[in-house]
This record gives sequence, C-alpha cells and structure tokens, in this order.
Amino acid sequence: PWSTSAPTRRWRRRGGPKTMATAGSSSRRRFYTPEDVAVHNCAKDIWVSINYRVFDLTELISANRGPLAQPLIEVAGQDISHWFDSKTGGVKTFMDPVRGVRVPYTPHGRFLHVPPPEPTAAWNTDFGTAWWLDEDLIIGRLTEKTRKVQIVNVLTHQTDLLTVCSEETLEEIRDRYMEYNKHAQSYTWKKLDNDVFVPMDMEKTLDENGVPDESEEFEKLGIDFDYYYPVIHVYFNDDLTNA
Repeated sequence: PWSTSAPTRRWRRRGGPKTMATAGSSSRRRFYTPEDVAVHNCAKDIWVSINYRVFDLTELISANRGPLAQPLIEVAGQDISHWFDSKTGGVKTFMDPVRGVRVPYTPHGRFLHVPPPEPTAAWNTDFGTAWWLDEDLIIGRLTEKTRKVQIVNVLTHQTDLLTVCSEETLEEIRDRYMEYNKHAQSYTWKKLDNDVFVPMDMEKTLDENGVPDESEEFEKLGIDFDYYYPVIHVYFNDDLTNA
C-alpha cells in the first residue's frame, strides 16, 4: 500500500515551458474561463484554479500518484480557492483543540506538500517549493468575468457564439475562434457603428473597441441577456463584398 508520508518525487518539465491550451488553440493563453479549466478534469490532465491563478498539475500528479494526490484528482478542473488563505497564499489552518496548535485545515484530506498533523521523521521536505507557491506551475489567470459574443462570417453566413474573457484582446478572441474557422486570420473583424461597418483594433479588448458588456444593465432592466449578444462581423480579405 502507499504510505501517506511518502516523500514527493522530484520532477522536471520536458521540452521547456508548457504551452498547453484549450481546444482550438495552439498556444498558451493569458486568461482562461472556468469552462476552459473544467475540461482538464482527470488524473492524466489536471488543472485547478486558486485565487484567479490557473495551475497545470498534470506532471506533478503523474510523478506523485498515491493517497496525497487523490484529493487533488477529485477536484480536477475546479476552483479550490477556498482551500487557501487569500492573504498568505498558504493552506488554511485551524486551532486543533486537542493539540492546542494550528494545523492545516484539509477537510477533503491531506494533499501533496501539506505536512502531517503529527511530527514524523518520515515527512520529507526535499520537494522544495510547495506546488501552490510554484510559479512554474501557473499557466495563466482565471478571468474575473466572462462574456459572450456572436461572430458572423459574412462570406459563409455562419454564426458562432463564443464565451470569452473580458480581459482578452480581439487577437486572443480570434485564437478561440480558430476552433470554428481555421482561416480566421484571413478575415477582417468589423463592428456596426452608426450603420457603418468599421474595422476593429485587434490589439484591444471588446470594451476598448467600443463594444461594452451591457449584461448588468440588462439585468437591472429585467431583460434576459440571452436574447441579445454583441455581434462582430468578419470579412474574408479577398471577399468583394467587403464593406
């Protein structure tokens, strides 16, 4: 059987920094939606988020399978900010009434790099930095707010509804759109402004391009935002109907 005090195996990335991303993207993102994180939900592909930071624990778990990995596997693809102190960045603690000392609060079970409640010579700290403090495991940030946008391909008349991060530039949104249109970089992105289609700045966010997120206003007015999404029209660069 696995020993609950087994030392953490050392591990090292292969091939340089990670460049994993969600479906439809070939590069690492700056921001992720909760849905992006949620698809990485098994022992062989495990992401979690903590205080808006997204961690890829896949290689760590692979190198340290056992009971201390199990609590993390069970929450794969989820936000576990509530396990940690937002001020210190460490695992939450509580005062043990029996021992009279503060010990890690781990209601889901002790997990990797959390010391045992009792002193023991079997506890090995040669793993170095605890994984939740390891900057090398952070692959990006969890968005503070998602929003939806419709993208209309003027050439094919196809309409796709995307969930994006409010912090993303149009270039980054286009990267998401590649899942629906692999030739997306050959298109000019435009918005309707005073009945005229005008090109958008791909290095700016939707807000910066004058496409505000009006979901809160719709909520105040009691209007279901699902009936209205901002629309971006994409024009194939060789299309003669280009406005």
